[in-house]
Amino acid sequence: MSKRVLFAILLLTLSVIGHCAAAQPMIELTIGGKTQSFSRAALLARPGAAEIHVPRDVAYGTSMTYRAVPLADLLDGAALPADSVLEARATDGFAAQLPMDLVRNRDPATAVAWLAVEDPAQPWPKLPGKPVSAGPFYLVWVGREAASVRSEQWPYQIAQLAAQPSPSTRWPVLAVDPALPATDPIRAGQSLFITQCLACHRLNHAGSADTGPDLNVPMNPVEYFQPAALRRYIRNPASVRDWPGRTMPAFPQDQLSDREIDLIVAYLAYIAQRKVGR
Repeated sequence: MSKRVLFAILLLTLSVIGHCAAAQPMIELTIGGKTQSFSRAALLARPGAAEIHVPRDVAYGTSMTYRAVPLADLLDGAALPADSVLEARATDGFAAQLPMDLVRNRDPATAVAWLAVEDPAQPWPKLPGKPVSAGPFYLVWVGREAASVRSEQWPYQIAQLAAQPSPSTRWPVLAVDPALPATDPIRAGQSLFITQCLACHRLNHAGSADTGPDLNVPMNPVEYFQPAALRRYIRNPASVRDWPGRTMPAFPQDQLSDREIDLIVAYLAYIAQRKVGR
């Protein structure tokens, strides 16, 4: 066999190996400016990996069992500001803002975050109404108060986890006037918006998500929806208008109460008067 043929075979072999390595799902974790990448195999081999049962899985709408790693284990040793968040970015543009004290909690009397890892030898089922599973990396919650964790704080198909300043610090255009009293309902609406809406939408061009449209520029929903229609749309978009590519889900009462929808709408109305340049 000639040297040229041997060289071609070597190149082809390296190319195949490189392609297989590149195709392996990885998740990036960035804390304090340091980025680490983890494969599924590396996570499943960690000492803290365990089988967990989730009685009320938000993404699947039923009980599920996973092989998972305590998320707090991956964050150990990092000195971070108390008001910082862990931003979980998914492959579809979803970007959840998770309070750091919530994701670092280890007390099962409340809610404990686990990073579930899909074993390719035992793939998870497809998500309801979707052609894909929640894998390969999905943030789930167990503990006595797991049901209190908001629906948008269960991000799936995660590609990146990164410590970030609080959203209102990172994006001042989200913030309300400091003169507003701490008990003003607009502040509660802002907190709900950041948790429930900023995961898919931007506001005043602020945010990391790429799933839904900006909700303040060029127009805010309060400027083109009748109040009752807007509340109904937030509760269940398909009850107002539907289309094949719609991704916004319905929010049942146990995930978002009527009072909480009112608070979000109040914040939207407030921020409509504080538009940034288009």
